[in-house]
Amino acid sequence: MQINLSNLGKRYNYEWIFRNLTYTLESGTSYAILGHNGSGKSTLLTVIAGHNLHSEGEITYLLDGKAVAPDKAYRELSLTAPYLELVEELTLLEMIAFHTRFKPLRNNLSHEELVERMGLQKSRNKYVKDFSSGMKQRLKLGLAIYSDTKLLVLDEPTTNLDQEGVSWYQEHVAANKEGRLIIVGSNIVHEYSFCDQHLYITDYHAPARQPKPARQ
Repeated sequence: MQINLSNLGKRYNYEWIFRNLTYTLESGTSYAILGHNGSGKSTLLTVIAGHNLHSEGEITYLLDGKAVAPDKAYRELSLTAPYLELVEELTLLEMIAFHTRFKPLRNNLSHEELVERMGLQKSRNKYVKDFSSGMKQRLKLGLAIYSDTKLLVLDEPTTNLDQEGVSWYQEHVAANKEGRLIIVGSNIVHEYSFCDQHLYITDYHAPARQPKPARQ
């Protein structure tokens, strides 16, 4: 998959979050969207993922050289972020079954095999609402990383993970990079250390809006 951003901009009311962003993202490459908290990393990721509309400019999606309509691009996308919720009334196996109705797993992985790769074997029949925050994050990551999609978007991927969980994340992302376009939004090195390219969102901040001069 290839994504072309052309003079992209996003604003809320009169405040521009980013502007004049022109960039090409290509399969087989991992990109880190970097910047301090509140700089607009998550906003850019939601715009790329189609969860948020841009205010100006254009996004085009290509798959095998053919244009993909923006409202169809979600079929090739898997996304995890702190603001996305799981269906907590389901058990782990029910959650996987629900998810795979929309996004099948890579390499014909079975539901049980995914449970094992996430290290959640003892919780296969446990309700998601009873998971710890770290277990929920591992489940979110497992569903995203192992979905059979060309585009993987990871926003603050190690939120709520301990050091063991961080190591798990690094191992499984590395094992599922080939042939994919991966975009990571982060300001923590261990989340994006595998990325080939770095895009600093602050390079696309618009100048602060100047107040109107007072009338004489």
